[in-house]
Amino acid sequence: MTELTGSSELLRLLEIDFDEIGPTRVVGSIAADERHHQPWGLVHGGLYTTAIETFATVGAFAAVEERGQQAVGVSNVTDFIRPHQHGRLRVLAVPVQQGRSQQLWQVEIRRPEDDKLVARGQVRLQNVEASR
Repeated sequence: MTELTGSSELLRLLEIDFDEIGPTRVVGSIAADERHHQPWGLVHGGLYTTAIETFATVGAFAAVEERGQQAVGVSNVTDFIRPHQHGRLRVLAVPVQQGRSQQLWQVEIRRPEDDKLVARGQVRLQNVEASR
């Protein structure tokens, strides 16, 4: 499961890298540079929302995969804390609650050079039977 980066054009496009994937913690990084800017020269909030959804979903899937389930997002709330222009960002996702039918994950995106929070969010996911 750790080799996800090459499995999706979206992950490749956003240069999402995973350093650690598990049912209780997902760690990695995302590219954030001029390719991801909105017209006013700052990284677009959609990048953060996408990263938060991706990291939460990967962890939630790891938590239910052995039960023959998958996790699908039902809610994504993202807060944009400070503007960012250029440089990879660290991402950490951890579960707040993991139940039989739903999970809630919290995700933080930080600048590595000063550990300042750039964005944070939470994703609620529904555990459903795998469609494979």
